Amino acid sequence: MTGTPLLLGIDLGAGSLKASLIAPDGTLAGEASHPVATAAPKPGWSEQDPHEWWRAAVEAVPRALAAAGGDASRVAALSFSAGAHTQVLEDADGRVIRPAILWNDQRARAETARLRERADRRILEIGYNRANPTWTLPQMLWLRENEPEAFARVRRIYLAKDWLRGRFTGTFETDTIDALGTLMLDARTVQWSEELCGLIGWPMETLPPIVQPRARVGGVTAAAARATGLVAGTPVICGTSDTAVETYGAGMMRPGLGVAKLATAATVSVLSPRAVPELDLINYYHVVPDHWYVITATNSCASAHKWLRDTFFRREGEDGAGAFDAMERLAAATPTGAEGLFFHPYLNGERSPHWDPLLRADFVGIGFNHGPGHFVRALYEGISYSLRDCLEVLRARGLGFGEARLTGGGARSPLWRQILADVLGVRVELPAVADASFGAALLAGVGIGVFADEAAAEAAIRVVATHEPDPERVAFYERGFALYRDIQGALAPLNHRIHAELAGG
Repeated sequence: MTGTPLLLGIDLGAGSLKASLIAPDGTLAGEASHPVATAAPKPGWSEQDPHEWWRAAVEAVPRALAAAGGDASRVAALSFSAGAHTQVLEDADGRVIRPAILWNDQRARAETARLRERADRRILEIGYNRANPTWTLPQMLWLRENEPEAFARVRRIYLAKDWLRGRFTGTFETDTIDALGTLMLDARTVQWSEELCGLIGWPMETLPPIVQPRARVGGVTAAAARATGLVAGTPVICGTSDTAVETYGAGMMRPGLGVAKLATAATVSVLSPRAVPELDLINYYHVVPDHWYVITATNSCASAHKWLRDTFFRREGEDGAGAFDAMERLAAATPTGAEGLFFHPYLNGERSPHWDPLLRADFVGIGFNHGPGHFVRALYEGISYSLRDCLEVLRARGLGFGEARLTGGGARSPLWRQILADVLGVRVELPAVADASFGAALLAGVGIGVFADEAAAEAAIRVVATHEPDPERVAFYERGFALYRDIQGALAPLNHRIHAELAGG
């Protein structure tokens, strides 16, 4: 190896795979991404072909290497991340049985209701989380009841990042955090739970061994090296879920610092020395040992932003980034509060604090005075209000914070960052690199000793923008938040009636 060693993070997102190469001081040396398609064969369904993930990696990794100078021998280690809950099922011959059901899929509503009726508190007691349609346990119950032939063929279940990593190493394992995200793990013992698996008749022998996120699980195989341009034998570190490495890469390593993620979905996370297993919270082990991070989440964020762009602002053949830029300018020229226009981002149901898959999105308060910029600004404000809803759930448990780091694609918008600071009433900071591939790269460094431990990697994180809450706008949005909540409460029963009508009464 010649030159500064590089760390490679590979993140599988909902819409693309991204590879980032960083130096140990956090400097970005090269990056590349490749799109990944999501299919929705039925309303509320969300699936991907795992083989497309590998094809995306084969495209993105060589381009990231080229952007970093082309010397693959400088890559000291690589690690991975992807959305939690998303599973890949293989048969006895190692063939993928069906498309992967993504974390945001809503098909398992009925199965979730039955699990709650049967063992709601017991699931929470063992798994430290409540059954919801987005978790693996209800999804696999749906599989058993709707595709029994596929269920019977399963010999291995992978989490998304583990299946992709297995294309590089040929190994089979998962980490503690992703294991918890299946809702099949006993959170108290960090062992697979026979009781939880028994609720759906899941065969224990299909589950992977469990290691720490920082564990070295193998090296790049000769075949993977030929496909990606990496050097055979390059150390591979297990990795973990995207939100875990995003919060880690943003610097959430001390109490009082939260992370707001503005990605396909949006989350609010806070570091905690203990789990808080309650019905309306999500609990995960953290990358930093002996800590947890507690999450509340809203289902639609950047996905809603993209929907607005593609539905109303993007012209045929036009560059999508240019349309986003135009939307930002229009929103910036629109008054605070969008002159009474409200948006609820429930395009795919909602998690915190409502946990209601039947909620529907809306724009409320439309008048002749409203133009395109009002709708964009209302979307920014509505998603920020939804994150305030999430934050209030944490604050009620004494888990608030005074400053928040931002991650995800939505964090690129200066206007949105300021709106979020004003709506949440906290200082908002933007790290120089705010995505999961960066956090995965840091974790690769921990795994091979570039960083002494997980906390030591904080030195590689730089803040490049800060937004302080403005007192006048904070007061304005406080009133707006009350209206936002009242509108949600008034429309929820109508959302349910609309769903019943669409379902045939």
